[in-house]
Amino acid sequence: MKKLMFYCQHILGIGHLIRSMEIVRGLTQDFQVCFINGGEVIQDFQVPKGVTVVNLPAIKTDTEFRELRPVDKSLSLEVVEETRKHQLLNQIATFEPDVLMVELFPFGRRRFSFELIPLMEAAKARGTKVVCSLRDIVVTKQDQARHEAKICRLMNQYFDQLLIHGDPNLHPLEDSFSRVEDLNCEVHYTGYVAQKPENNRLTLVDRWALSRQTPMILVSVGGGRFGHELLKGMVGAAECLATRIPHHIQMFAGPFIPETVFWQLKQAGQDCSNLHIHRYTPNLLAYMKRADLSVSMSGYNTTMNILTTGVNALMLPFTGNDDQEQTLRVRRLDELGVVQMLQTRDVANYKRLAQRVESALSHTPHPPQFDLDGVRQTSERVKSLAYQTTSAVAA
Repeated sequence: MKKLMFYCQHILGIGHLIRSMEIVRGLTQDFQVCFINGGEVIQDFQVPKGVTVVNLPAIKTDTEFRELRPVDKSLSLEVVEETRKHQLLNQIATFEPDVLMVELFPFGRRRFSFELIPLMEAAKARGTKVVCSLRDIVVTKQDQARHEAKICRLMNQYFDQLLIHGDPNLHPLEDSFSRVEDLNCEVHYTGYVAQKPENNRLTLVDRWALSRQTPMILVSVGGGRFGHELLKGMVGAAECLATRIPHHIQMFAGPFIPETVFWQLKQAGQDCSNLHIHRYTPNLLAYMKRADLSVSMSGYNTTMNILTTGVNALMLPFTGNDDQEQTLRVRRLDELGVVQMLQTRDVANYKRLAQRVESALSHTPHPPQFDLDGVRQTSERVKSLAYQTTSAVAA
């Protein structure tokens, strides 16, 4: 089989990791895959059979995106960066991939140029094709013209293909990056990368929770490093809702939620018989299928789960670091009647939030009409590129 190395660096949430692993799941039919994880390891995270995972010394960021930090506090950032760079160069030399896929860079993660530029230099030197795996909306900068100029330079120097995991009918890349026409590589929309519920195995906790007979409201915030105001608001709303609706509230606070915040939530909700709080499940999509309402942030993967299941949804966008990605996504879906957008003022007052929840339960969402076949189409595009590699080498 042809070989593919996939580089993914998640620094705050888990969305990049989940989307990347779902793409890898589709690639395993045609490739021997080595997955490079540069972020914190998530306990119980499920990896497709046959995929080799290499966990680099993990790096994360603070919630304001001001600085990078080693997850292992005993190591300096300089030591971790040097170790990672050498580990990546050794890995590409021994694995010898036909294709290198890099998630997000250079549209983001440019602070990881210290290791990605040498990695791509090594890939190009041995004839490996390089692919950028990109979500639908990218972060804009204050100096957008300079930012886009750097992206074009790096894309045209190193990349053979850009795969945009979105549907231009919902969000064309031009909405957040104006110079698509200046890219010299192949550019393709793949459709959205959506998970399939049969891909993961239910845990004992999942089986117990999903077997409950009462109607369910699902609350989630992705990785858990942000979205605490939504979790706290829903704990308060749970008490209001206990005597008004028959539903129980299943909350996932995220694998990276700070210990103090998690136990504050548990303590605040200990007298609410209609509230169950856990950290993480690898099977969130199964809960989406079961739920009458999802209350969440509006990240890419959660949105895909909502579009896949058609569940009623209230969504709060993350706006830290002046990031407009989630706001753009949920505002457009709200305009189309697919989901309903929450504002900060809604979650700041738990009585108001309880009213929004109760009202949303009677809402009928419009069925989405977007391309959700991103996994298959990505695999086809990458496979085609790999055959180009074979032909070039043979010639």
